[in-house]
Amino acid sequence: MPGDYSLSDILERMYHNQLALEAAVMELTLQFEQQGSAETGENVRGALDTIGDNAGHIKQGLAKLKGSSVG
Repeated sequence: MPGDYSLSDILERMYHNQLALEAAVMELTLQFEQQGSAETGENVRGALDTIGDNAGHIKQGLAKLKGSSVG
């Protein structure tokens, strides 16, 4: 299956990994906050906001890359 290792497929899998890591870090953040580490929670949420901001751009770039490779 040659398409399994195309650039767009690899980048899409990296994007999915990013989303999974974001979810896992959020779970840990919630645990920290429940234990009274509000400052740590705020710092992590700031980093997660950056990931979220970039996620849309990455998704659009992947769609454009896949669209240009078709045909």
